[in-house]
Amino acid sequence: MTRYAMVMDTRRCISCHSCTVACRTWNELPIDLIHNPVLTDGPVGTFPNVHMTHMPLICMHCDSPACVAACPTGASQQDPDGVVWVEETKCIGCKSCIQSCPYNARHVNHELGIAAKCDFCKIRVREGKEPYCVQTCHQRARIFGDLDDPRSEVSKLVGSVRTVRLLEERRTEPHVFYIIGTGGQG
Repeated sequence: MTRYAMVMDTRRCISCHSCTVACRTWNELPIDLIHNPVLTDGPVGTFPNVHMTHMPLICMHCDSPACVAACPTGASQQDPDGVVWVEETKCIGCKSCIQSCPYNARHVNHELGIAAKCDFCKIRVREGKEPYCVQTCHQRARIFGDLDDPRSEVSKLVGSVRTVRLLEERRTEPHVFYIIGTGGQG
């Protein structure tokens, strides 16, 4: 069975925000809504040994998403391929899903009065294309694919490189994996 996942290689990320702009543009997001921010730590160190680390964030598309369990109307859903999304016509804007997400990956779309989040560009993905953020990342810091397919680059990376998942202690089983390292080194 297909199980989508993403690997974020922080060694490659240079915090150019191409992913953020692509997502916002292609998904026609309001100016105050960002589905995939990139946070920067640094510079750290003493010249000439200075470095920065960039952390691209996104919905973790968890196996056990707290946001889906918290939704009183069934607007927050998870498809069999693991994609977590919001059915806008069912959302009442109560913010239960937003408050339950330990990753701060959900926000209010103030124009529509509903919860909003990344959906891995599920329509594109089901057409065999990459999410916009992955397509646009010229550093190849974002790798997307089927975790259950041993031939996919995502599956190979998770199986062969040391990766970490954010807030694993929350037991949500996130399907975004990070290769941690100093930015711009990949």
